[in-house]
Amino acid sequence: MIERPIYLNRLKLFKGKQLIKVITGIRRCGKSVLLELYRKYLLSAGVLPRQIQSYNFEEFANDGLRDAAKLHEHILSHAVKGRKNYIFLDEIQNVPQFQRAVDSLYVRRDFDIYITGSNSNLLSGELATLLSGRYVEIQMLPLSFKEYVSAHKDKSNLPKLYQSYIMESSFPYTITMKGQQAIDVYLKGILDSIVIKDIVSRHKITATEDLYRIIRFLFDNIGSIVSIKKISDAMTSAGYRISVPTVEKYVSALSECFVLYPVSRYDIKGKQYLQSGQKYYMADIGLRRAMLEKQVSDTGRMLENIVYLELARRGYKVFTGRADEREIDFVALNSEGTEYYQVSQTVLAEETLQRELVPLRKIKDNYPKFLLTMDYLPVSSYNGIKPLNVFEWLMNI
Repeated sequence: MIERPIYLNRLKLFKGKQLIKVITGIRRCGKSVLLELYRKYLLSAGVLPRQIQSYNFEEFANDGLRDAAKLHEHILSHAVKGRKNYIFLDEIQNVPQFQRAVDSLYVRRDFDIYITGSNSNLLSGELATLLSGRYVEIQMLPLSFKEYVSAHKDKSNLPKLYQSYIMESSFPYTITMKGQQAIDVYLKGILDSIVIKDIVSRHKITATEDLYRIIRFLFDNIGSIVSIKKISDAMTSAGYRISVPTVEKYVSALSECFVLYPVSRYDIKGKQYLQSGQKYYMADIGLRRAMLEKQVSDTGRMLENIVYLELARRGYKVFTGRADEREIDFVALNSEGTEYYQVSQTVLAEETLQRELVPLRKIKDNYPKFLLTMDYLPVSSYNGIKPLNVFEWLMNI
């Protein structure tokens, strides 16, 4: 079992707090395993096994509890009186009107509630209204590069491990699998499960092939600035007429299921958000390669995708920036301020180096500026712009 210290520590931070802990993320990213790791922590901290109730609503054994009233009654009847009860509700979106049961349990001081879901709508509508200010969301991603490396005995060759990381996938279970073909079948199964369970059935979509066409288009254009109209026009040019509202519906659904992460554009000089176009990044690069069914060679954009995910994993709110018509790969904001990042596979060629440095030099404020590459550069700074080896940055070295 791979340790997930970032997420485990966040759960520990909120242990016993009068907040519902909501863990969201793409299917198979490790939410259930995280709950298992946390249960082991609770037991090691002195919590009795009978104080813990755990239900996974994708298991047939729990079908009888897919009713909010029955679930509520069952949990109350198995609770330990006079002690804190830890309630784990995994893939709770499969229980209609689960919000009512969760809200009723929440108001009882002897319940500490943890729920997971594979759709961002878990936190929309009624739940958000009922629990406004009373829950904390922990957004989970598949394995980071550092977590992936931790699962291997030989950790000495980071570039080699990185190649495996982007080829084999960051979904935890793929580490146990042998052979690219088996991994690809597994990854396609994950995507098909998301499409069927979380998108087609939820949104009553009948044109499944059109949905897959849009998926392939966005997978093939990660890190590129695209608009909903541009996607619709591209489909029309390819002979598939898909309207702008339909494209918008499909893209929104893919984002809700954490397959894609939309990144808005931000004008650094004007300090305003731009309405024209967004970039999209994927939850997992291996999923992209398996879906496109071709040798993907745009390794620079794949690296950019991985850097975006790492910034999000570290708690930054991330935008793509513009400074005097020059593109900044990432503007990363957190409670401590702003950071700027340019990402390039290599800048050993002087022309490439200058091309990457110019946008950062256009920024006139004093926030930190970083150039992430696979190179080990002999300088510590380019007039305030700090070059970092991306492997070491991913490993927090």
